[in-house]
Amino acid sequence: MKSLSITEDLYNYILAVSSRESDIQRRLREETARHPMAIMQISPDQAQFMSLLVELIGATMAIEIGVFTGYSALAVAQVLPPAGKLIACDTSTEWTDIAKPYWQEAGVADKIDLRIAPALNTLDALISAGQQGSFDFIFIDADKTNYLNYYERALVLCRPGGLIAVDNVLWFGSVIDNNKQDESTEAIRAFNKKLHHDKRISLSLIPIGDGLMLARKH
Repeated sequence: MKSLSITEDLYNYILAVSSRESDIQRRLREETARHPMAIMQISPDQAQFMSLLVELIGATMAIEIGVFTGYSALAVAQVLPPAGKLIACDTSTEWTDIAKPYWQEAGVADKIDLRIAPALNTLDALISAGQQGSFDFIFIDADKTNYLNYYERALVLCRPGGLIAVDNVLWFGSVIDNNKQDESTEAIRAFNKKLHHDKRISLSLIPIGDGLMLARKH
């Protein structure tokens, strides 16, 4: 039996019986929904699922590649222990400035190390600083053409048994549409194919949000 198709009514039921979104998270999500690029925001059920994953693996050190307005960073930081740290990579102060008041109000601003620079530069700097194998959880949700580059660096930085989560791997269904040959769609297809055959990881593609690929480093 294949996975159940999720109608709008069924999705609302799922949220009604399982969502524990905090008031701060809800307000940030609602503000982001008014943003012209709101489609980049992850769903509340995905944010809660990622929080659970972070708790399950006992993560203390995490990286986020692609912050946008900070909803996913908030979800992760809220479940990190008091001494935990999330290195948040983005290039936009316009978007991340929306996040900062919410992070502050939630009491997690001290856990989030926001680095405004191309993420590859930040990741390479962490590797050069000897941070290989130091991170428990890494979330990739940035420009699709660099997904394989982000992933390879994430594998270096992630500890054995750590988890890499990658968003948008279904790309709104474009991955199965032969009429879609744009650079981002082709990059996602290549990424999914690469991970399917990568023996360095265990993996599962979760049909939540726009598709979340989970890769556990061996």
